[in-house]
Amino acid sequence: MDNVILLLGMGLMLLAIGAIAGVLAGLLGVGGGIILVPAFFYAFSVLGFDSPQLMQMCLGTSLATIIVTSIRSVLAHDKKGAVDWSILKGWAIGIVVGALVGVFVVSSLRSTALQAIFGILAVIVGLYMTFGQSHWRLGRRMPIGVTRAVLSPVLGFLSVLMGIGGGSFGVPTMTLFNVPIHRAVATAAGFGVIIAVPSVAGFLLVDMEIAPPLTIGAVNLVAFGLVIAMTLITAPWGAALAHRLDPEPLKKIFGIFLMLVALNMLRKALGW
Repeated sequence: MDNVILLLGMGLMLLAIGAIAGVLAGLLGVGGGIILVPAFFYAFSVLGFDSPQLMQMCLGTSLATIIVTSIRSVLAHDKKGAVDWSILKGWAIGIVVGALVGVFVVSSLRSTALQAIFGILAVIVGLYMTFGQSHWRLGRRMPIGVTRAVLSPVLGFLSVLMGIGGGSFGVPTMTLFNVPIHRAVATAAGFGVIIAVPSVAGFLLVDMEIAPPLTIGAVNLVAFGLVIAMTLITAPWGAALAHRLDPEPLKKIFGIFLMLVALNMLRKALGW
């Protein structure tokens, strides 16, 4: 009976998280992981599953949802010819290497350290969303050679440390190197698949000491299933809203909100 009540409570919280993540992802074009990881952390903490490994489960479960949403997204973008497959092919190996190193690092760290890392990186993403300018450029074309060999694993590594797909780091990287924004968003969906598939395979092997029911490794199947179901329903609602509203001011507001969430996670990580 207790397990049934626990599962019902988890279900209601996760349905709400999935619905909100879907709307924001569709409205603002941000990856769901940047929303899901802190939401999972607070939800599972409230449900009594706070542990030194809690952030590992939040990251692993978030990345599992990204496999489904990124595949769906990249197929939809590819029908419109928006995906730059040459970028995906050139960056794939480095991203996979960085993602696997990220899983190894995450599995060796405790929740407080991962909270602090997520907080710092989320503040950086929030600052870019709030103050970044569309005309900023680091180069006239996507880098190759040594520069790509360095940047591609860094992109995969940082994404796994945050439990996110390719959007938060991939889109800024591509636009800074003169890739048009619509093409960058479409191609970043492919980055999400490349990041999430190998990293989730690693997270399934992580040994969790304390975990909610129906958890394999560091991936909670209840959260995965319910969030996927809700985001598939609500993401089109957010996309429809984006056509009626100007998303740029909303992105800045969300960037500020993200920084507040990140700073709160940093506060907790530091024990304040």
